[in-house]
Amino acid sequence: MRFKMRALSTTRKGDRLYLVYTTHQSTGGIAVIEATSCGGVVIFRGKILLLYKNYKNKYEGWVLPKGTVEPGEEHRQTAAREVREETGVDARIVKYVGKSQYTFTVPEDVVEKDVYWYLMMSDSYYSKPQREEYFMDSGYYKYHEAYHLLKFPNEKQILEKAYNEYIEMKKSNLWGNRK
Repeated sequence: MRFKMRALSTTRKGDRLYLVYTTHQSTGGIAVIEATSCGGVVIFRGKILLLYKNYKNKYEGWVLPKGTVEPGEEHRQTAAREVREETGVDARIVKYVGKSQYTFTVPEDVVEKDVYWYLMMSDSYYSKPQREEYFMDSGYYKYHEAYHLLKFPNEKQILEKAYNEYIEMKKSNLWGNRK
């Protein structure tokens, strides 16, 4: 039997994050959980902000900042909040750049995740990784460095798209303007 559930909200207890679900559909043995996150490709002076995550030495790698949509929150709000929470950076959204999708497993469940990405602008190189979420380091990197550091191919694709948008905006003198 397979169940299809939609994550309605999250709640945190200590260092654990719990998703609240609804809707069931039977088909085959495991639960499929749909989740939505939003994140940002944050750029300052041509460099991209990355985070290094190390969860009990089981999961480690460089990632873009992103996180779960909270109830009643718009995608843009989630992206800005998650960037601020995970990096300490108060970045301004410039434009929507696209959606990535991926699937991963947790014990007895499969999570199907959609992530909505925004090109964002920072006004300094400051960043402070959120230790509570197992981010051990953060920093701004040149495009080619960031591309090779990123752990996941879908984030590399989003970085490429966002950086090309940034280059086009710079060529048109639109980067940094409040238009």
